Amino acid sequence: MSRLFIDVGSTYFKVSQNDSIGQYFRDFNKNIFDDLSGRCGDILSQYTKEDVYICSSANGGLSTLIIGLTNSYSLKYAINIAFNSGINIIDTVLYPKIQRETPPLEMIDVVIIVGGIDGVERVFDERLLRYLEAAHYQNIVYVGSSSDRAFLEQNIENIVILENIISPKLKIQEEALKTYLTDLYQADIVGKEDIKQLYAITANQIFSTPYIVNRALPQVSNILDVADPFIVIDIGGATTDIHYSRDLVEDNIVSQSGYDRLVFKKLGVYKSRESLVHTAKSNEFVFELLEHLNVTENILEEQSEKATRILMQLSIFLVLYKVSKHHAAYIELNLETLNSIVLTGGITKVLSDEEAEEIILFFYKKILRFHRAPTIILDRAYEIWTYGIKE
Repeated sequence: MSRLFIDVGSTYFKVSQNDSIGQYFRDFNKNIFDDLSGRCGDILSQYTKEDVYICSSANGGLSTLIIGLTNSYSLKYAINIAFNSGINIIDTVLYPKIQRETPPLEMIDVVIIVGGIDGVERVFDERLLRYLEAAHYQNIVYVGSSSDRAFLEQNIENIVILENIISPKLKIQEEALKTYLTDLYQADIVGKEDIKQLYAITANQIFSTPYIVNRALPQVSNILDVADPFIVIDIGGATTDIHYSRDLVEDNIVSQSGYDRLVFKKLGVYKSRESLVHTAKSNEFVFELLEHLNVTENILEEQSEKATRILMQLSIFLVLYKVSKHHAAYIELNLETLNSIVLTGGITKVLSDEEAEEIILFFYKKILRFHRAPTIILDRAYEIWTYGIKE
């Protein structure tokens, strides 16, 4: 036998061997290892630990709070790096207004502090310390001016100091922070007890699925009938991820990566269903969309196959909305130039081609005022991740 590839999703296992992919709906009454072993024990027994490769999106991602000096550089750069590292942004704080801000009540996985180019005078003071005392977080990292490092190291316990993400020429320096955040994401995955147990069947590092899918993007045109530029939307039970070419981004950020990704922790259909419903109800266009689909808002409270299909459709609409020019808090993609949209993940088990196309056409007509939409491709075999993990 050659190699065995496994993707542990929040709702499905995907197992690939000899270019054949099997998909198994998870039994949530069992832990991941027992469920996988029970369903695929015969397959697993044919491979050594060295030939088994695993990725997972079952953890749902990490959350961050970003404190920055300016919108144009500090916050903009940190937001870009956080999103593209698979981190979910809970809130951003503009430091000159920090005294008027209330820290989030929930536990934050990582706080990012950024501001100023190297060589400027010290920026941060006791106002930052008072704000952080009221916040709840597990990790904190500083990626700003060198002049503030000593003050922050002396006053903030366990703070990690990394290279400034703003160069003297006001360009983005993303590698150090991106590596740190990616490693945190990775540690969160393998830190989950269910995921730790999977090292009984693999001798290789377990990666996050969004990272693996992003690695596959340069090869997507060899797998599916797509035309550049394209995006890949991966909708599952815990998160909705969007993978895109940086050619679709119009900003002054120069990134080393040709492709990036955003992970939306609160747009999953099963594990984060409540937050998806809340986001939908808060969107000004959703009720018109529900009317277009011939359903009422009551469908959002139902637990049925029809309700799940509607939520899948809403997740497509909402993720496109969040990267459009109508939602400035997120990275803006030039959706008007898209030729193809690839849908992958659990959504391909639920929606028909027509149901997916209906939503995307509604978005393009209503939000972008276009009378045509990109070509829609559903990756029903869910092949994309296998090409990334084989790398």
